[in-house]
Amino acid sequence: MNGAQHAARARSSRALVGKRLMRGLSVLVMLALAGCGSGSGSMAAPGPSTSSKQSVCSGCGTAMVSLTDAPGDFVSYIVKVDSLSLTRADGTVVQTVPTATQVDFTQLVNLSEILTAYQLPPGEYTSAQLTLDYRKADIVVSTASGNVTVPTADLIDGATGSAISAPITVTLSFPKNPLVITDGTISNLALDFNLAASNTVNLSSSPPTVTVDPVLSASLAPATSKPIHVRGPLLSVSAGGGDYVVNVRPFEDPNDDFGQMTVYTTASTTFLVNGTGYTGTAGLTALAALPANTLTTAYGTWSTTSQTFTATTVNAGSSVTGVSGNSVTGTVAARNADTVTLDNALVFMPQTADSNADDDMHFQQQVTVTVGSGTTVSAQGETGTLGIGDISVGQRVRFTGTLNTSGSTPALDATSGTALLEPTSGTGLYTSGSPGSITINLQTLGHVPASGLDFTGTGTSAALDAVASSYIVQIPSAFSLSAFASGLPVEFSGFVMPYGAAPPDFSASTVVAYGQAKARLFATWNAPGTATAFTALTSTELVIGQPALQAATHHVIRIADTTLDASTLSTGVTLVPVSATSSASASGSSSSSSTDDGGEDQAFAIAHQASRSVDTFHTFSDFTTALNTDLSNASVLGVFAEGTYGANGTVTVHRVFVVLND
Repeated sequence: MNGAQHAARARSSRALVGKRLMRGLSVLVMLALAGCGSGSGSMAAPGPSTSSKQSVCSGCGTAMVSLTDAPGDFVSYIVKVDSLSLTRADGTVVQTVPTATQVDFTQLVNLSEILTAYQLPPGEYTSAQLTLDYRKADIVVSTASGNVTVPTADLIDGATGSAISAPITVTLSFPKNPLVITDGTISNLALDFNLAASNTVNLSSSPPTVTVDPVLSASLAPATSKPIHVRGPLLSVSAGGGDYVVNVRPFEDPNDDFGQMTVYTTASTTFLVNGTGYTGTAGLTALAALPANTLTTAYGTWSTTSQTFTATTVNAGSSVTGVSGNSVTGTVAARNADTVTLDNALVFMPQTADSNADDDMHFQQQVTVTVGSGTTVSAQGETGTLGIGDISVGQRVRFTGTLNTSGSTPALDATSGTALLEPTSGTGLYTSGSPGSITINLQTLGHVPASGLDFTGTGTSAALDAVASSYIVQIPSAFSLSAFASGLPVEFSGFVMPYGAAPPDFSASTVVAYGQAKARLFATWNAPGTATAFTALTSTELVIGQPALQAATHHVIRIADTTLDASTLSTGVTLVPVSATSSASASGSSSSSSTDDGGEDQAFAIAHQASRSVDTFHTFSDFTTALNTDLSNASVLGVFAEGTYGANGTVTVHRVFVVLND
């Protein structure tokens, strides 16, 4: 098979797998309370052959807690999650996270991570308390002139006005829809950390400062528009039953077990086991041959109907990057022969089993990676054979190998290591198109500005190297070009074409045109806030008047890379709720909802800054009723919303978050 044929086959396979993996890649601004909290279970009961540190709990049920994030202007936001406790209606407090763990919240924008699957005593749990430790944070802000690292001494506690000197706890209340734990069932608690609402960045000071007031919201159903990630060591496999069981070990945790979970598979689930690809039952058979406690990762979806997690792709053994040695995740900014330059890199230096180190993950602006014939290359969700030729500019990749930090730029030797190609997202302005292909003015790729990418060597000849101003994206043939309009934004996700194989430059499995792209409203007012933010607040609409927007410190609506000045809208901005049964991906996106329940959940929340507490609501009317009451003794510090933008400043929303100074 020649290089062109190999590239075509690889790219076709990626497009099909990516369509399953990257459903609804548009990100959430927040998650609030939605859905029901219990049902028939799929977690494995702890047994004597497992390594779970939690003992069997008589009469208990399982709380599956996931963690995700809404976007903000950060390329790194690494903090430590110290603890997560749940409070029952009778006042009983239960700790569900057994040990502190490092989290980079920017990595959670496009997925939800299963944080814990612990057993809890039965009852109705009406609040959660999450404690975050910023004292060794690694926070980097993205600005128009480049990335800016914020020293920990310049992270300000919003409650005290001084540098953060102790962990911060935020309380989430959900009394209207409690988390119900019953014997033998699974209940879901999905936490969403809102970066935009939680941080006030001041770049005019020297050095810059970030004022932190953590704002989270809670849902009783996992995010429906993001893949769910489950990581942990293998306990057992039922090839005949189509499933396997793991101890949950989130993020890069090397030692601790946070409960147990059953992972279901289908005939189309793809497996990569010790570098070999499989599909369906063959993959489970390969898993069954592995030693107990072999590390696995899975991406898939959660069904709130059957209360089961079904994987679309599974990696195990040496195919899990970072199992041994160091690893680096980033976007390929340039390539010269076997030397790859990664930008906005996240460096992992795994702890050993007896290590007490807590700096195993940190941000690095740039890392140089050397690849060779001994580098094992795979793509998330693909079973085909790949090589280093598949690593091209703009692609998100996770490499493992030997890290050398002695030079000015860290260098990773991956010549005997691995490279995992991850689904990559991009944005641009539509220029032209034909069936199966569009040309855009590329704005970002892999979260790196197009101006920071060197496309030398990406084409079949120098004359055909990718060009940002005329970037060619291969799209699903079923996608109608009528959804696009010249000069308006396009969002897409998939994989970059192999190095030296362009055009096309990118193979997209998901495409979202301007009319269906997520619009995000950001409106903030300096303390003490404004008492006149809303000119209308009813069960069917929330209107922010133009005078209030003109007085705001931030007043923008962002659609992909387009920013609208909301203060110029003479009628202000009107937020109206979308039907909870409508699907954001049903029109304009080439993929369907990521659960079997269909559509986006409506979710609304009110954050009380002084008490660091959040009230969450399932319906727009409950939300506005509570907000009307709260505003009698409070002023508004911020409004954050997500939906689709229509005419005359109307945003049809499924997420609204209001921050109050009360």
